Parts: sequence; C-alpha cells; structure tokens
Amino acid sequence: MTDAPRPSLWLSVAVAAVSGVAFVVVAALVVPWHWIPGGHVHAVPASDVFSTREIARGEHVSGMLRHAAWAGIAVTVVVAGLLGFTRLGSAVVSRLPGRWWAKVVLGCLVLTGIGTLASLPLAVRAQEVERSAGLSRQPWGGWLDDRAIDLGVTWVFTSVALLVVVGLARRAPRTWPLWGALAAASLAMLGSFVYPVLVEPLFNDFTPMKAGPLRSDILALAAREHVHVDDVLVADASRRTTTLNAYVSGYGSTRRVVVYDTLLTGLPQQEVEAVVAHELGHAKHDDVLTGTVLGALGAAFGLGLLGPLMARPVVLRRSGVTSLGDPRVVGLLLALSVVGSLLASPVQNTISRAIEARADRASLEATHDPETFIAMQKQLALRSLADPTPPRWSQFWFGSHPTTLQRIGMAEQLGSAGR
Repeated sequence: MTDAPRPSLWLSVAVAAVSGVAFVVVAALVVPWHWIPGGHVHAVPASDVFSTREIARGEHVSGMLRHAAWAGIAVTVVVAGLLGFTRLGSAVVSRLPGRWWAKVVLGCLVLTGIGTLASLPLAVRAQEVERSAGLSRQPWGGWLDDRAIDLGVTWVFTSVALLVVVGLARRAPRTWPLWGALAAASLAMLGSFVYPVLVEPLFNDFTPMKAGPLRSDILALAAREHVHVDDVLVADASRRTTTLNAYVSGYGSTRRVVVYDTLLTGLPQQEVEAVVAHELGHAKHDDVLTGTVLGALGAAFGLGLLGPLMARPVVLRRSGVTSLGDPRVVGLLLALSVVGSLLASPVQNTISRAIEARADRASLEATHDPETFIAMQKQLALRSLADPTPPRWSQFWFGSHPTTLQRIGMAEQLGSAGR
C-alpha cells in the first residue's frame, strides 16, 4: 500500500510556508481592516430601526434557515468523512470503469452526487421555509433544475482540479506539491475569471439596463468615481426570489456589475443608486481580484499541507489508497476539501466583512447621503427577513457581510463625522 514514492517533505513545507506568508502579506496590505477611519463601528440597537414584530419575524425565519444550513453542513462533513477517511469512497471508485482519469472524473461525479443527495432533504426544508415566508417564488421543478445545474458545475470544476492534481502526482511523485500548488493557484485565478461568462448565464438571463435617468445617473456616478463600466446588467432574478440584491463578479475583461430586476422595482431610484454605488466601490478597489488572489494563495497553501498528510502511511491505509496518484484518492481529496473549507471560513469571512464595509463606505462617500443609505439597508433587511442580531459565533464563522445594524451604525458615524 505504501511502496509508492512519497512527496518531498521539505518541498511541501516550503510551499506551505511561502504561500502562507504571501497570503498574510497580501491580506495585511490590501484588506481594509479598519472599517471606518479612526475607530470601531458601533451597531445601533435593533429597536431603533425595526419594530418588535419585524425583529421577531426576521429572527424566526432566519433562525429556521440557519438551522437548516447548519444541519446541511453537518451532513456534508459526515458524509464526506465517511467517503474519504474510510475505505468506503476508495471502494466505490475502484469499481468504476476506465483508466485512471476516467475513474477520477466518474468518481468525482458519484461521490459528489452522494453528498448532494444526502443533504437534499435539508435543502428542500430551506426552500420550503423561503416559499412559505414569501422569499422564493420558484416552482419546485425550476428549483430542482438549479440543483442539477449546480451539481454539474461543481462536478466539472472539481474534476478539472482533481485531474490536474492527481495527474501531476503520477508524473512527479516527489515534487508534485510545488507543481500542484502552482496549478491550484492558476486554476483559482482562471475559474474566477471565466465564472461570469461561463457559469452565471446557466442560472440567469442578463440584459443591459434600459436607457433612462437611473442608467444615466449610474454611469455618471461611475465616471465620478473613476470606475470603468461599459454597462450595468440586469438579472432576471424575479423568477426565483423576491429579495433585492446586486453584485460584482469577474475581473479584467470579464468584470460585470449586475443588479437584480427585483431591486429596480423594489426600491426608489436614490436607494438603488446607493446599492450600485456599493458595487462600484468593489469595482474601484478590484475586490474580486483581491479575493481571487487570496483564494489562489490559500489553494497553494492547502496543496503544501497536503504533502506531509499524504506521506503518512496511516492516512493512506485508512483511506484505502497508495498515493496521491492513485485514482481512488478522490474521496479523500473531497473530504479534505470540505473540512478545509469549513475551517477556513472564519478567515475568509472576516476578510469579506472588511471588504464589504469598505464598499459601504465607498457608497456613502460617493452619494453623500447617509439617510438614503440607512433607508436602503432597512429595506434590504426587511425584504430578505434578515435577523438583525444573528448569533455572534455564527456571524463570525459564516457572516460574509457586516450585520444590518453595523452598516447603519457606520452610516450614522460617518454622517456625524461629515457634518
């Protein structure tokens, strides 16, 4: 079981050390750790913004969705662990037909599909909550289609990554930690670049925003903020959801600013402009590129750590594989990815919250209208039935944005400082 050449330990440690230090340096230099200049954000009391009934409904609906999400994560971790940290996953892959690369691709589909099916009842429960609360208007057929497309996208992206890593381990069993880290970083950069043009159209149709005062104001705002925007795209999100949203994706030539069609009909023009100003803040600071670079360094760091792990006979024996070049390793790699992503979530989301806070600040500085910003944040929270005071540990671990009360507090502090 363990006669295959082991990866170089010193090379693995060097890859992990270099990529880890690079991650820390880049994060220290480009992440806006101070949300507002010269102080901390003070969240406003929930009772100052929402009625008792609004608070109770947000806590109730968000609580049910959180519980379903937490349970889904637990099921995913348990299933991935059973398939990856025991011989069960390797036994499944060994029975698949074809050469090593076919086993990797088919094994990725089968094992990912098992995980998806195991957590499907909890996803159904979350969808039931959203439908009963009026957050979702998507028919069950369309919802299942989206789950199938999501599984297909995950399978394709994951299969490519696994083929590259396993293939490199077969070609260079001693030095694959270096080549794998470079490949993982490159794939992360490429994936973020092509995602807006290859994946997003699978879920939504996008059309340019219609000519009119709103489009003219947005383009004028972008010009004042020195953000190059060819156009603002509108996604047909209303066929799925009633929530209001906008986002920036891609970087370089694939960067796009997208608003939900629900946003255009659900908010007054000034509040829509405040939302878009937030997204322009992301574009102005190249936040998607920043996140992609940090993700690429994180992927390289993970490949560096994988070297010493794959050199341990006990890990290989329990998983039923001989080396990283063994196609039966698919289950182990998927399990490590699930656990690694969960453990990395606090770091990832701490960075995300800081970047989102800077985009909020950019919106306030661009519009000079904290009252409209506060009204917009309140409406976004009400339409999404957000919990104004989520559990602290949950917000720390899973919260990708500041809370509504923190964002309103920031607007009040910056508004007071500007007067």
